[in-house]
Amino acid sequence: MMKEEWIKEAAQTPKVMVASDGGDFSPMGHPRSAGTFCKILRKYVREDQVLTLPEAIAKMTLLPAQVLENVVPEMKKRGRIQEGCFADLILFDPNKVEDKATFKKGFQKSQGMEYVWVNGEMLIKEGKLLPDVFPGKAIKSSLK
Repeated sequence: MMKEEWIKEAAQTPKVMVASDGGDFSPMGHPRSAGTFCKILRKYVREDQVLTLPEAIAKMTLLPAQVLENVVPEMKKRGRIQEGCFADLILFDPNKVEDKATFKKGFQKSQGMEYVWVNGEMLIKEGKLLPDVFPGKAIKSSLK
């Protein structure tokens, strides 16, 4: 439905954020379920150079956290790397990140996210999900 030039223009707009439905719950679902963030890093940062790496990371982390801060106070401690915040970190080589999901192939794991820490606990090591590790926690709104 969307034209590539529309996506490029939107990606460059300062207040536009990047979000995803995320997860392998639908093997033949939309590619955004598996490749949104890696596609931004591969296509719009590395290949097309319409975003810098820091701009792209802010669109995926800090901006979404800031939008939610007023209704989810805990988001003031997310999307930032600073003392007192939660340590959700990803170590990756920006030259190797690649999305693999397509409409024809469906869910395909992206590559290049070699190490992931959630709440300070390693979840992915050398590109492999560690078994029996569940460091995530629910984040709830202050609205009732």
